[in-house]
Amino acid sequence: MGRPALLASDLVISFMWVLSGVLIKKFIHNVLGLAHQPSGDILYFALSIINMFFFAFLAKITKGGTYNPLTVFSDAITGDFSRFLFTVAARIPAQVIGSVAGVKFIMEIFPGIGLGPRLTVDIHRGALTEGLLTFAIVTISLGLYRKIPGSFFMKTWISSVSKLTLHILGSDLTGGCMNPASVMGWAYARGDHITKEHILVYWLAPIEATLLAVWTFRLLFPPKEDKKAKAE
Repeated sequence: MGRPALLASDLVISFMWVLSGVLIKKFIHNVLGLAHQPSGDILYFALSIINMFFFAFLAKITKGGTYNPLTVFSDAITGDFSRFLFTVAARIPAQVIGSVAGVKFIMEIFPGIGLGPRLTVDIHRGALTEGLLTFAIVTISLGLYRKIPGSFFMKTWISSVSKLTLHILGSDLTGGCMNPASVMGWAYARGDHITKEHILVYWLAPIEATLLAVWTFRLLFPPKEDKKAKAE
């Protein structure tokens, strides 16, 4: 897929990702009336996993289109400078724009809806939480897609359950987002997207954790070419 098409995929998929999360909650809470009930929680988990399978399928058919800057960033820092520059200067902004547009659309069709994840602890604890969650999911993703053989279904299942579990662990503290673009959409709607709290907790901490996860993974599991070089 060409770069323009990939950018369009990132933008549209990011828009859809933000919208899908709200629609799932609206369906459970407002349509079925299962808010704060065990059956509602179970249904939310099931629909969230199905939703992540759908977006994994979109990533496959678009040959890399995705909604999370951390996904493309972890891949870009192991590639050449051209790919890194394209990711940072074009793909991540496209994902942010798609997320902001998605939130604006949501607020138009659902007036009075909440304004997304908020930090409920101090900045340093919030940054540590998002950093640890990001480190965990990036490490799991690297293991699944580079070292562990298996089918698309099995890898997506493990990845989806892992993301949902980590999201639940961090939801009461930071929202358990692990997605700077999605948080940016809601923060932009609130008008606090340039605050120290937002930048440190939802951008710097996840990016630093992604770098640490990639470097740690490469240290523990060096690529085959690195092994050959050492042997020579």
